[in-house]
Formats: sequence, C-alpha cells, structure tokens
Amino acid sequence: MTELTTKIRKWGNSYGIMISKEAIRSRGMKEGEEIDAILLKKKKGNVLRETFGTIKFKKPIAQMMREMDKELYDV
Repeated sequence: MTELTTKIRKWGNSYGIMISKEAIRSRGMKEGEEIDAILLKKKKGNVLRETFGTIKFKKPIAQMMREMDKELYDV
C-alpha cells in the first residue's frame, strides 16, 4: 500500500487527483490499470483536542494521573 497526500483538481466537468511518477513506478503500475483508492478528508486543527475534548470525565485529570501513578509505580 502506498500512502500519499494530494489535492483534488478540476479537469473539465470532473475532478481528479495527481499521483507522482515515483509512486506509480515504485508499485509497478502503469497507465490504464485499475486501482482501488480510499479517500479521507484531511482534518485541520488539533486532532487530539477534537478527539479527547468531547470526553467528559467524572474525576479531574490530575487526580486520575495521581491514581495511575500510585497504581503503576506505588508512589
């Protein structure tokens, strides 16, 4: 599997993506071959904040960290 980042471009009445020659050659592909593609929209901003900012904890984070330290390291 080859992972790359590219931009969508308008070609006439359609849209397309560009794949570099190096990526094509490294996979042994050639013009006209069919490929499978998975398209994911790149998120902007702080991904960690977006992910963990939605979780509501019952205890403050500092207290949870102290409890984990005590359990893991007997501190």
